[in-house]
Amino acid sequence: MITRLLKHLSVMVLLFAFGLSSAHAQQVPLPLTAADVPTPPPGTKMSKAYVQTIGRMAYVWGYAMVNSHNRRAGFAYITGQNGNVPGLNGGVVPMAPVNEAAMLTDYVDPSETFVTCPNQDVVYGAGYYALDKEPVVFQVPDFGDRFWVYALYDARTDQFAEIGKPYGTKPGFYMMVGPNWAGEKPAGIAAIVRSSTELAFSIPRIFKGDSAAETRAVQPLINQVVFYPLSQFDGKMKLRNWSKLPRWPTPPGVVGETKWVVPEKFYEQLPGVMKLVQPLPGEEALYAWIASVWAAAEQDPAIKQSLIESFVSADADTIQPFFRWDQNGRAAGNGWNSPVNNAQWGSDYLNRTATAKSNMYDNRPTETKYLYRDFDSEGRQLEGKYSYSVTFAKGQEPPVKGFWSLTVYNEHHLFHPNPLKRYSLGTKSKSFMKYNKDGSLTLYFGAKSPGKARQSNWVPAPEGDFSLYIRAYWADTSVIDGTWMPPNVVRSD
Repeated sequence: MITRLLKHLSVMVLLFAFGLSSAHAQQVPLPLTAADVPTPPPGTKMSKAYVQTIGRMAYVWGYAMVNSHNRRAGFAYITGQNGNVPGLNGGVVPMAPVNEAAMLTDYVDPSETFVTCPNQDVVYGAGYYALDKEPVVFQVPDFGDRFWVYALYDARTDQFAEIGKPYGTKPGFYMMVGPNWAGEKPAGIAAIVRSSTELAFSIPRIFKGDSAAETRAVQPLINQVVFYPLSQFDGKMKLRNWSKLPRWPTPPGVVGETKWVVPEKFYEQLPGVMKLVQPLPGEEALYAWIASVWAAAEQDPAIKQSLIESFVSADADTIQPFFRWDQNGRAAGNGWNSPVNNAQWGSDYLNRTATAKSNMYDNRPTETKYLYRDFDSEGRQLEGKYSYSVTFAKGQEPPVKGFWSLTVYNEHHLFHPNPLKRYSLGTKSKSFMKYNKDGSLTLYFGAKSPGKARQSNWVPAPEGDFSLYIRAYWADTSVIDGTWMPPNVVRSD
C-alpha cells in the first residue's frame, strides 16, 4: 500500500516539475483507486456517534453532486412528461431533453424558482448532458461587442471550459466530451472541451440592455445558440426560434427554490452518484471511507437509520445556515461577503457546498465577481419597511469590462414582484439612472418609493427581509483581489 501511494505521489510531482498541463496529467493512469484503500473489515463494530460523524461529513461533501444529478433527473422527467422537446417549465424556466439545451428570449421571469439568485442582466439558457452516451456540439455565433459567456459545469459544479467574450472565443462549432471519450475531432469542429464527469450542465449568458430595442437586437444571436448531440452535426449552423417554445403548466405550491437535496433520500442517492463521479486525485480514501459505512448500513438497519438521522440534522444545522450571506464566502469589506474559488472549487468542499445551497452555478471569479449581504452598515437585517441607499463615489462604480448590477432578492433569494417590474440597476440601466451633481451615483432600496425625483434609481424591496447582491462581469483585477470595495448600505429611519 505504501509503495502504491509513493508511486502515485511521484507521478504527480514529475508532472508538476516538468510543467505538464492538467489535460496531460489526466491522461496518466493513476495506480491508486478507492478499491486499493483498506477499510474496516465487514462486521466491525460502529457506534452511532461514529456512523453519524461520517454521515454528516458525507452529506456536506456530497451535497453539490447529489444536487446536480437530481436537477438533471428533474430535467429529464419534466421534458419526458411534455413530449421530450424543449419548453418552458411553469412558462418561465428553459428546459430541454438531456443532451440538448433551451434558451429564453428575454430576462428570466421573476416567478422563477428553479435556481436561486438569477439576474435580469442576461438572457439565460440551460441544458443538462450525459456525455458517456454521446458528445454534444454547441454553436457560438458572432456576438460582436456584446458580452457573453457559456458556463459549462461538471457534476461537482466546477467549470471545465473557457468559452466566452473574456477568452476571445471565435464563432464556430465546439464539442463537449466526457472523461473517457477517445475519438478524433470531427472536421468543422473548432475545439473540444472535456468534462471531468459524464454529467455536464451549460448556462449560456448573453448580456441584454433594458430596452425593447435591445430585446429585438439580441434575438438573431439567441436563435443561433443551440446545443445538440454529435450525431446531428452536419457542419451547418442550426437555427431555433426560441420564442416558439411551448409553455408547460406551473408546478403547484412552489415556495422558494425547489428542494433538490432531500436528506431522507440521500442514503439511496449518494452511492449512485459516487459511481458516476470518479474521485479527484487524493479523494480515493474518502470514497472508501464513506463506502465502508454504507456497506455496514446495508447489513444493519440501525446503522442505516443513524445515517439518515445524520443527514436530517446536517441539513438543518450545517447546510441551512449557508443561505445567510454572512455565513457564505469571506469578508470583502464594508459589510459585504464574496466567494473566492467559485466554479473552480477543487477540494474546497466548504464553499462548494455553501454555494450549492445559496446560489448554485456561480461563474469563475475572472468571469463574474459576486458580492452580497443581508445587513446594513450597523449590522441590522435589511427590511423593506425601512429605506436604504448605496452611494458610489464619482468613478467608483464597479470597474468592469463586461457589466455590473446590484439586485434585490427576497428572503428566498428570489425576485420580489413589484409594479415597476424592476429587480436590479446597473450597466443596463444607464439610459434612465440619474447621477448626482458631483458625479456620484446613489441607488435606493425599500418597499416605499424614495420620491418621484429618485424613483429612477429605486429598486422596490419586499416589506420583510431582503438581501443585496452585486455582480461584476469580467471585472477588473481590483474587484477580484479586493482592492476595490463596494460602498456600505445606509439605512434612513
